[in-house]
Amino acid sequence: MPSALIVTAHPGPTSFARAWAQASRDACAELGYSVEISDLYAMGFDPAERAALYGRDGPFDPLVAQEDLGGAPDAQAEAAKIEAADLLVLHFPIWWFAPPAMLKGWLDRALIHGRLHDVEKRFDSGVCRGKTALLCVTTGASEAEVGPRGKEGRLDLQLWPVAYTLRYCGFDIARPVALHDVHGYWDGAEKDALEARLSAALAGQRDVIAGLPVRPRWRFNADADFDETGRLKPGAPVYWPFVS
Repeated sequence: MPSALIVTAHPGPTSFARAWAQASRDACAELGYSVEISDLYAMGFDPAERAALYGRDGPFDPLVAQEDLGGAPDAQAEAAKIEAADLLVLHFPIWWFAPPAMLKGWLDRALIHGRLHDVEKRFDSGVCRGKTALLCVTTGASEAEVGPRGKEGRLDLQLWPVAYTLRYCGFDIARPVALHDVHGYWDGAEKDALEARLSAALAGQRDVIAGLPVRPRWRFNADADFDETGRLKPGAPVYWPFVS
C-alpha cells in the first residue's frame, strides 16, 4: 500500500488551507494510500531549531547536533513520517513572497542531517529518491500578479526554495497547484465567486491526487551537469535563474 504525508501550515482552524489538506487526506485514503497528517499549528510544532532542544548551551551547529543526536524527539517523529511516505503533500499560503515561517522551520528540523540527507546522499543520490512532493498553495495576489512580469513576482520562483530543499533530499517535485485571490476582503458577488472556486478545488482534489503519476515534474539540473567545483558546466541546460 502506498503511503502519503499531508502537511498543513496555516494557523486558522477553519482556513481553506486546512480544508484543502483534509480533501487531500480524503482523496489519498480513497485511492488506497495509508495517510499521515501533520497540522503544524494544531500540533504546536516548534519551528525554531536551537541548542535548547538538545539540552545544550554554548556554540551550536545544527547539522552536527542533528547528526550526533539524531534530531530532537519531535523532529525525529516528523522525519519518520517523511521516510515512510511515498507522497508528500504540502498545503500552505504565500505570506510576504514566501511560505510561512512554520513550514520553513519544519523543513529545517524534520529533514535531519545524517538521516534524510548528508554530504554523499543528496540531489540525484538523495535519501528520498522515488518519492514525490506536491505543493498546494494559495496566494492573496491574482494569477496575473504572480505570473510572468507580474508585480508581486513569479510564484514559481517564490516556491523554488521549498521545492529545491526537497529536491536536495531526492524528491521528485510535481508541478504545484495554486489558487489565487484567496483572502478575506471579498464581499457580495465576488465573495460568492471565491467560495465557488474554493469549493470546486476541494471537489477536484481527488482528480489531482489520482493524476499525480502523469502530472508534469519540475525539472532541475542533474548532478552530471556540474563540474568538480559545483558550477554548472558550459553548455548544460538552464532550468532556473537561481542556477545559471
